[in-house]
Amino acid sequence: MNRDAVRDRLGPLAARPHVAFALAHLGEPGSADLIPTPAAVLDLDAFDRNVAKMAQRAAQAGLALRPHAKSHKTAALAHRQIAAGAVGVCCAKLAEAEALAAAGVGQILVTSPIAGTANAARAARLAAELADFRIVVDHPDAAAELGAAAQRTIQVVIDVDVGMGRTGCHDAEQAAAVARAVLAQPNLKLLGVQGYGGGWQHIQGANARAAAAAEGMKALQAAIAAIRVAGGTVEVVTGGGTGTFAADAAQGVLNEVQPGSYAFMDKEYRDALKDDPDGAFEQAATIVATVISANHPKWVTLDAGLKAFSTEGPMPQPLTPKFAACAYRFFGDEHGMIGRPAGEPVARGERMALAPGHIDPTLDRYDLMHLVQGDVLVDIVRIEGRGASQ
Repeated sequence: MNRDAVRDRLGPLAARPHVAFALAHLGEPGSADLIPTPAAVLDLDAFDRNVAKMAQRAAQAGLALRPHAKSHKTAALAHRQIAAGAVGVCCAKLAEAEALAAAGVGQILVTSPIAGTANAARAARLAAELADFRIVVDHPDAAAELGAAAQRTIQVVIDVDVGMGRTGCHDAEQAAAVARAVLAQPNLKLLGVQGYGGGWQHIQGANARAAAAAEGMKALQAAIAAIRVAGGTVEVVTGGGTGTFAADAAQGVLNEVQPGSYAFMDKEYRDALKDDPDGAFEQAATIVATVISANHPKWVTLDAGLKAFSTEGPMPQPLTPKFAACAYRFFGDEHGMIGRPAGEPVARGERMALAPGHIDPTLDRYDLMHLVQGDVLVDIVRIEGRGASQ
């Protein structure tokens, strides 16, 4: 990768001293070990293998693959997923979609409902600009707001609550009412439905996840039937995630799936999926940290603390073999604590890789992701949607 090209792509971020230092060593042997820490690091080969494996699983199951970009919020990675066979990506919020659209991603589904005329206008702008923009609705008023704002046809998907209770039409009658409201708007096109069981993704045991998905799909099928009775067309049935892929494929209700974490993985998914096929992906994304103090006889201090990881879910898991049996603990805003490995000295300046407890909110703490192949830093990319929660 040409350093000048990367520098130009990073814009003002390239002027930050720690970024300039990494850029100065881009492409050199051993440059992966020179990345200033704490840093979000992606094993590009492992990422590509994960992406290819999920694309193959989806193709074999006859499912369209639309990875959820909330896991990474990064246009460069979304482009790689689409190039590998994905029909597009999902975004959780309008601001994520706007950030990725500005970086050239043209096939986006926004998976959270929006409210208000200002947000409807933002969605209408995206629909006018992108080759394939879609957004979920779960209330008749949302259809009216989008219809009034539309500059050209906006494609909509009705969000159905399949048991999570967070968003979506609570029952088939509500789904039919939303369908009628969408059909009443000449500038809206009803594509289908979304049913996402977020609470199922980390249930331990493939059979237990499958049972939860089967129950939820009954609600989705009832909504589909009611929408069709109301005169709506249901071409797209989208939902699912990394943990329920096998169950989603077996149910035969969805025709499009939205897994996100499979490309990176994290401790939370490792704990839940264990040896199940849904968990057969490599740990591609890590947070690399440095030992900054090794004076205490029982532990050492890292430069990665509360500000380096998400703080809900399991603790980060050390992956570097020397520290794999050691427990990490938060040690303050900027610091982490890790126990000393039995019988081995630890020197100030040693580095280690850790699997985040929860990948999505961890990567949202970083402006940049460092892409490595072996011991070489091959690229630095912006996480364009970082902090895009509006």
